[in-house]
Amino acid sequence: MKKFLKILLAAVVVLVLAVVLVWQGEISTLRTLKQVDGNPYLYTMEYKASYDLDDVIAKDVDTNAELLGYVISRVGKGLPIKIKSSQVADENGEVDVINCTSFQATKADGDGYWYGRNYDYYKNPTLVTISHPKKGYASIAASDMSHIGYCLDKLPGGFLSRINCMAAIYAPVDGINEKGLCTSIMALPKQASQQDTEKHDVGTSMIMRLWLDRCATVEEALALLDLVDVRHDIVVGTGYHYMIADASGACVVVEFDKDDAWKTLVVRKPDDRNYMLVTNHLLNPKHYTTVPDISVGNPNSHSWDRYAKATGYLEAHDGILTFDQAQECLSLVHWVDLPIPGDKVEDTQFSNVYDQQNITLSLRNWNDYGTTHTFSLK
Repeated sequence: MKKFLKILLAAVVVLVLAVVLVWQGEISTLRTLKQVDGNPYLYTMEYKASYDLDDVIAKDVDTNAELLGYVISRVGKGLPIKIKSSQVADENGEVDVINCTSFQATKADGDGYWYGRNYDYYKNPTLVTISHPKKGYASIAASDMSHIGYCLDKLPGGFLSRINCMAAIYAPVDGINEKGLCTSIMALPKQASQQDTEKHDVGTSMIMRLWLDRCATVEEALALLDLVDVRHDIVVGTGYHYMIADASGACVVVEFDKDDAWKTLVVRKPDDRNYMLVTNHLLNPKHYTTVPDISVGNPNSHSWDRYAKATGYLEAHDGILTFDQAQECLSLVHWVDLPIPGDKVEDTQFSNVYDQQNITLSLRNWNDYGTTHTFSLK
């Protein structure tokens, strides 16, 4: 009996050691997951596991289902882990549209630039992920946790319920890297890019992770775009455009030409302007219109109204803002219970101000404009 118990104990020890060895990075990562200031709907996590963006690119992962399947195979290592995204199309073949605002403005109270961003969607939990990859730049990125299987009624508590958080590294909606490069995503109805050349495919959020990990400047980010095809999930239907800005003040909006094989279109910040702004309608001259038009943007989100209101504020300050003013600009165009078709409402899930010189994120969650949570790489 004693011999049997010794053998059993040895087997258990070997099993535990094997688990720790195989999932060391994942275990270390999930141990860092915690609520921010006791807020049950705001979390932070330091990503310590290894990940291989070249592998994702080589596999042409370009849909939500493929991305989640990839994460399951990599993180689960054969275990039957399930991760389900909220990004599911409705009966019209389109997902509920996320309504957002982003801008870059010049600092009034120091050298450099602010990068502001409202993420408007349903009330979902938020995860801020800090990563220090072995191959790539360190970064701070925000994710909507509903994209990786969480909601207000399903939150990461025990260790096993945290596993889905490992997918966040592949699913940023905005972020900053150690070089001061910032990026964010804004939705566009029926604008799902389907670039289709001989190049490898990358999906909606993967291109942002590539920019954060591999690019220090806007020009490097644009050069990276030339190496891949950006394909938004056709099952979801909604397309997107992106803002990219670097620490030198360069700023662009990347869009895709719906009338010409989804070719990349780049709108640059004018040299004589201290700011750049984008909401939820196309800005490139080929498609831009000052009149709300469903073919180039989202009138339901009041995109043109938000664009005009934020532009007025930025122009009034010549695009030069203090930190408080950067936050105020975002508060002018935030939403509380915005009615949208289908008897639904949207809110501003979070408002972020990134400091592109000091590499910090200042986040206000769920329209709580009296509380700012600050994150850094240190």
